[in-house]
Amino acid sequence: MLECAWFDTDKIFIDGEWIEPLSKNYMELENPSDGETIGEIARGSDSDIGAAVEAARDALAGPWGRVPADERGRILIRISRLVEKRSKELSRLEAIDVGKPIDQAIADANALARYMEFYGGAADKIAGQTLPFKQGYTVYTLREPHGVTAHIIPWNYPMQIIGRSVGAALAAGNACVLKPSEEACLTALAFADIARTAGLPNGALAVVPGLGEEAGAALAFHGGVSHISFTGSLEVGRKIQSTAAQNVVPVTLELGGKSPQIVFSDADLKAALPFLVGAGIQNAGQTCSASSRILVEESLYEELLDLLVSRYSQLAAGPALKNLDLGPLISRRQRKIVDSYLDKGDDLEIAARGTIVPDAPKRGHYVEPTLFAKTAPDHVLAQEEVFGPVQNLIPFRDEDEAVSIANGTGYGLVAGVWTRDGARQLRLARKIDAGQVYINNYGAGGGIELPFGGIGKSGHGREKGFEALYGFTRLKTVAAHHG
Repeated sequence: MLECAWFDTDKIFIDGEWIEPLSKNYMELENPSDGETIGEIARGSDSDIGAAVEAARDALAGPWGRVPADERGRILIRISRLVEKRSKELSRLEAIDVGKPIDQAIADANALARYMEFYGGAADKIAGQTLPFKQGYTVYTLREPHGVTAHIIPWNYPMQIIGRSVGAALAAGNACVLKPSEEACLTALAFADIARTAGLPNGALAVVPGLGEEAGAALAFHGGVSHISFTGSLEVGRKIQSTAAQNVVPVTLELGGKSPQIVFSDADLKAALPFLVGAGIQNAGQTCSASSRILVEESLYEELLDLLVSRYSQLAAGPALKNLDLGPLISRRQRKIVDSYLDKGDDLEIAARGTIVPDAPKRGHYVEPTLFAKTAPDHVLAQEEVFGPVQNLIPFRDEDEAVSIANGTGYGLVAGVWTRDGARQLRLARKIDAGQVYINNYGAGGGIELPFGGIGKSGHGREKGFEALYGFTRLKTVAAHHG
């Protein structure tokens, strides 16, 4: 069983205190590496959400609302330092809870610390403008917090998404109510304790675990919430946006993706290969920005195929703490979903598969990383988000066809372009429909400073960088007539 002496895994964090869920209901917590139950977590209800929102509103009207921007920044910096101090414990929790290899979990803990550091430094730099206007007027704008912000986050990258979402919202002066996924709550709860230790005023942050259809829906519907940030599936995102419309509040949606990497015949394949594979199998492919489509120029197809087959033959999946290339999928349900997509590829040639290590627990949720050969752009595996370690090779004839295929899914989160041709780099950066386009790289090492978000079915609004701060503020115009 899991033991965490420094915070309560089976309680809810509201108004600076660990409390029992009002419903007295709990959920089992599973280790996806072996399928074993490792503890219980609270199953928050609409009553718990109500208490969290009320405490957040009180904090805004009281101590948290009076904290000046520079002090908000110092609190976030202290949180960053405590995250660094506890990074080993946090990464182990994430590895056990989510199933990701320990090195990837360590990278997530480091990213959380960096987010809090970045937004701590930015808190007192959220500025309005002075606007030129008619004679006798002074006109300026103010950026003010929305108020209570709701943060409904998924299970695949809890620490990273807390950093880019909650970190930005707190820096802007909002009070946050966080509903982590019922399948991965541990680091969210740990973060609450770290924030309290760092001196975040009571009520400025609440963490309420629970089911999406219960606690998540209650939070999205709550009339005291002034902004909703949601990361997750397209289907749930649509429901969140519809719900937010009832209360007429803004929403940031970061949904799925079917992100391409486009490889031209002049690409540096040695540089590209680690990104082509790594971006598809990281976190067992359970990444919104995963590169599930590899578009390759026809003249390069066979050469790149040989390299990918060789790399795939070395890939191994196993328990998170073994620190292999990939761990398990998050749950039995997710494995069934991925298996069903693999079945839909029966008409395709499997170019390569990785392996599951022989001593992987039988009840773990493992799937072999799989690369499909020549895939038609309209095939279901080239159109729908699998959310597993599955990639498809799609050949193209020329630049125009590459752009057409890249833009042909309705998603638009991330894209990668591999070419030495500078003019082509600039052309494709403009032509590709995506929130981020990477040229001769993919992901830019996480890019905490770089605005991130999608278009189309990938959502709207931006996280990361200063753009996230603007999204977590509302703009007020002041026009003073003084003659």
